[in-house]
Amino acid sequence: MHVDEVRRFCMSFPRATENLQWGDDLCFKIQGKIFAIMSLAAVPQKLCFKCMPETFSALIEREDIHPAPYVGRYKWVMLDRLDALSNGELQEYIQRSYEMVAANAPKLGSGKEKRRKATGRKKGSGRKKRA
Repeated sequence: MHVDEVRRFCMSFPRATENLQWGDDLCFKIQGKIFAIMSLAAVPQKLCFKCMPETFSALIEREDIHPAPYVGRYKWVMLDRLDALSNGELQEYIQRSYEMVAANAPKLGSGKEKRRKATGRKKGSGRKKRA
């Protein structure tokens, strides 16, 4: 897949958004949570996405795929080039990443999220630490 194809595919998911972060990284998000990151500055372009633990183990055994910097411990992989996987495989993995992240993203209109925004408090900020 090429950059434009990856972008089109990521943006085809319901409520998907994109924005540039950290310089030239194009982040694809669902409800503010990232499900894929494409580096536009690197040549060839690099792509990161989340995967299941068993998939993670299998993918990092392949050439040009390794744990993503900073988030590899959360089962994110980095492709050193977009053609490290076939188009079909890449679409399947991106879709699974979207589904996993969407399942844990804040729900639209949830009462808890509205209260947090109204008070400016983060989740768990009212808890006291035990001695």
